[in-house]
Amino acid sequence: MTVSNITNRKKNIRKLSMSILRSNKLFGFWLYLMNDCIIFATLFAVYIVMKNNIAHGPSGKDIFYLPLVMVESLLLLFSSFSYSFIFIEIEKYNKNKVIFWFSITFLLGLIFLVLETLEFYNLVHRGYGPSCSGFLSAFFVLLSTHGIHVVSALLWIIVMIQQVIKFGITYEVYMRIFCLSLFWHFLDIIWVFVFSIVYLIGVIL
Repeated sequence: MTVSNITNRKKNIRKLSMSILRSNKLFGFWLYLMNDCIIFATLFAVYIVMKNNIAHGPSGKDIFYLPLVMVESLLLLFSSFSYSFIFIEIEKYNKNKVIFWFSITFLLGLIFLVLETLEFYNLVHRGYGPSCSGFLSAFFVLLSTHGIHVVSALLWIIVMIQQVIKFGITYEVYMRIFCLSLFWHFLDIIWVFVFSIVYLIGVIL
């Protein structure tokens, strides 16, 4: 590949980026994310109100296991890091590396989900299910909503891998990769709030 070809491809990617930033589709996706923000803000508000309604059951301090939550948090943070490499490889028009970093991001998200499912299973197995108290109901609803979003993002990654293989890096594919990156980083930000408000404050107070 010549230096001229590389320069032209980088220019094309920059043109794609600029046209996406001016796109109505991106504006529509921001509106969707704002709706999701309202949903999570409501769930966080409910959790904060219900936090002390433990109905003689366990509180967060009794059931939360911070080392596991730390591992889950690191997995999500590293997945955001791995997603950023996808754009670096797109600039190089390296389809195989794009698919590779998509796969790494998918794997990190999948392990996160497995650990979260194990945490839920362990709590229910010990008799601390959602029906045990208002606190646990709010806890399960908030974390399940986040988990369902992660599942959706993982399915989206599978679809994007197939599209990159079939179509390459076209405008439409790049737009979807860009929107997925916003969605993935949004889920990471929500998890930072989950870690701080639910787990950290739950263990300290």
